[in-house]
Amino acid sequence: MKAEHDGDLLEEDSPQENGVHTNQYSSISPPASPVAEDNPFSTYFEEKVHIPETDSQAFSFRKLWAFTGPGFLMSIAYLDPGNIESDLQSGAKAGFKLLWVLLVSTIIGLLLQRLAARLGVVTGMHLAEICNRQYPTVPRIILWLMVELAIIGSDMQEVIGCAIALNLLSVGRIPLWAGVLITITDTFVFLFLDKYGLRKLEAFFGFLITVMALSFGYEYVLVKPDQGELLKGMFVPYCAGCGPVQLEQAVGVVGAVIMPHNIYLHSALVKSREVDRKNKKEIKEANKYFFIESSIALFISFLINVFVVAVFAQAFYNKSNMEVNAECNVTGIPHTDLFPLNNDTLEVDIYKGGVVLGCFFGPAALYIWAIGILAAGQSSTMTGTYSGQFVMEGFLNLRWSRFARVLLTRSIAITPTLLVAIFQDVQHLTGMNDFLNVLQSMQLPFALIPILTFTSLTSIMNDFANGLVWKISGGIVILVVCAINMYFVVVYVTSLNSVLLYVFAALLSIAYLCFVGYLAWHCLIALGVSCLDFGGRMQIGLSRHTDIYLLDDMDADTLVER
Repeated sequence: MKAEHDGDLLEEDSPQENGVHTNQYSSISPPASPVAEDNPFSTYFEEKVHIPETDSQAFSFRKLWAFTGPGFLMSIAYLDPGNIESDLQSGAKAGFKLLWVLLVSTIIGLLLQRLAARLGVVTGMHLAEICNRQYPTVPRIILWLMVELAIIGSDMQEVIGCAIALNLLSVGRIPLWAGVLITITDTFVFLFLDKYGLRKLEAFFGFLITVMALSFGYEYVLVKPDQGELLKGMFVPYCAGCGPVQLEQAVGVVGAVIMPHNIYLHSALVKSREVDRKNKKEIKEANKYFFIESSIALFISFLINVFVVAVFAQAFYNKSNMEVNAECNVTGIPHTDLFPLNNDTLEVDIYKGGVVLGCFFGPAALYIWAIGILAAGQSSTMTGTYSGQFVMEGFLNLRWSRFARVLLTRSIAITPTLLVAIFQDVQHLTGMNDFLNVLQSMQLPFALIPILTFTSLTSIMNDFANGLVWKISGGIVILVVCAINMYFVVVYVTSLNSVLLYVFAALLSIAYLCFVGYLAWHCLIALGVSCLDFGGRMQIGLSRHTDIYLLDDMDADTLVER
């Protein structure tokens, strides 16, 4: 059977075309032309954004504008309700002291997103499609299930974030389950905006980011954080007087910022621009402008996150429940029962955060906060749906109608969310959020290891494969990030205080570590550590060209003749 993905072909010959070198092990070659990439079943890509020709050989704002879009959609994952909750808890528990962790996490996120964008630009396929071609059947299915779990966990936080915002805006008249149903409905409506043009859809996401910036910026101006302490917390990598609570929060910040499904999403979004992948100059140009755009987008998302951290650091750091309760009674804001009459340190989430802002700064602060959360939840729910579609289409090679795919991907993520909304009270969702954060932390290796593996293979990336510095630094960064997230998982499991759960977690950990080890083994061989190939496959050429290792496992029906 012949297979074709978005016009990108798998080939066996070794041409040298317009500066792009391929070899006999190449699995992915440039398409004949951008027009050849049209696919009637595509999502988000039913039109390609044309890149204007300019005389300038250096930098062009016209070209940057043409490439602007995918990075801002990607950056929304850095502004979802899970991130906002992590920000406000960071400020309430550690003040300004963990801002440097947020900064470092965002920079690491940018470097990982760079790899994702380069993969999509160079190959014309996104990460899920390449995993489908390169991994054997069983690991491929396991990998898909793990990524799907991450998307479900993220989606639950996003949809419930919208429902909480609607509850706050309606002063409790819209219950959690009704908010979930409203969010599901309007997400379906908004997702079909790309029928009216890709740029209009991207403009709508830009509008939602603007709403978040204005909402949380208003809170920032209202509270007037100490700028000296803010800058000190951002650029001095130290946490004076911090204990286990602050350490766990720091780990939580890293886990909230770097999300596995976002790597898959960004590698797909960059396919929406017309780039002739037979032309090395165009590929280099696209990589440059996508990186600039991603840097700008993540800088804006970082500022919005800083607004939230600073507001809660200035106003509520070291505040006790009794102080907050007394203030809420004075101002007449309802829900004073959220804050028991004791001297325990205030613990906040998205819902309590809105209430406490209303208590200290008036009802306007509460409603503007809720509008910001609604924009964050709505935008991230939409991009989460796109992630689900790209992942499912890529791993399973689906060729369904657009509506059927949207319905399936939405149903998989929404069903557990609706159940939680029906059986959980809006005031007691912190435990569920902790569990969902742990779930997403566990899935991180299933995005980071494959992206480093495939961007390091010259048979896939040609002249754009990672160099030695990127291989080493990428490997170290991924190892550190995964280790930090595993610490978060261990802390969460040990806090459950159940022998039965300990045993279950231990058994699950064995299977989990075996699979992560399998992916890491492939990755190390792709990075050039050929001595790890002790399975006897070196005889087929691994010692001469390590890239054949993964490519050897391709399904036979993915090879096509040109």
